[in-house]
Amino acid sequence: MATHRLTEMPADVLKMIESVAGPVHDVEMVSAGYNSEIAARVHLDNGTLFVKGLRQDHPRVWTQQREADINPFTSGLAPELRWQIRKGGWDLLGFEDLGGRHADYSPGSSDVELVLQSMWCLVSAPLPTTVGLKSMSQRMSAHVTDPADVQFFEGGTLLHTDWKPDNVLIADGHARLVDWAWASRGAAWIDPALWAIWLIASGHSAEDANSLAGQHPAWDITPVKHIDAFARAQKRLWESIARVDRPDEWTHKLHVAAQTWAQYRRGET
Repeated sequence: MATHRLTEMPADVLKMIESVAGPVHDVEMVSAGYNSEIAARVHLDNGTLFVKGLRQDHPRVWTQQREADINPFTSGLAPELRWQIRKGGWDLLGFEDLGGRHADYSPGSSDVELVLQSMWCLVSAPLPTTVGLKSMSQRMSAHVTDPADVQFFEGGTLLHTDWKPDNVLIADGHARLVDWAWASRGAAWIDPALWAIWLIASGHSAEDANSLAGQHPAWDITPVKHIDAFARAQKRLWESIARVDRPDEWTHKLHVAAQTWAQYRRGET
């Protein structure tokens, strides 16, 4: 479920930010995204920062610490974390402000190639073994059609896993990845597989989306049955999400996209 987003910066939060960053001259609240109560671009004497935060009693406050823990391992791929504040009932993260814009996944967009380049770089990122990331085998275990299929998703690669266009910023000719709350470990081909579903939801045919995902270096060295099993699991996952939640537009699109990709992987049109 989406977290309610505040439209104004609370006075106590503003004071905490100023205690570590100096005087705040202006605040631009940001509406995009689902996981934070606070998301804002904060203007300071020496530039801007992007601040996101949750109350410490929020059920997903763990995502704040996950992002803080992951950040040292994503240099060059994600905005740099400058500070974390945990007091006064709040958990706040201050990131470098990249500016830029959200990625466009639509057919013909030049952003698609930039996203692929970042995905290739992510394969080389060190796996943060001290962070306690869930494996994709664990995350998919409830959605496979055959329990033995989860072994196909195992691996030692750091995965982002949440390829919503809002989580990819195009800045200075590069695609940079934000919102690492659902980072996981697993097989390197899983990120492009997840991205394929977003591509279909953004207007690509299943064939084109599969072909773009297939440009990832891990794709051709992966047995076809592994990717097929993942497509089936994603179909079941999005079916369960669509049943439990009142589907918004993107949930509906992803549900349909996951079905479409699974059908394509089975050889259906």
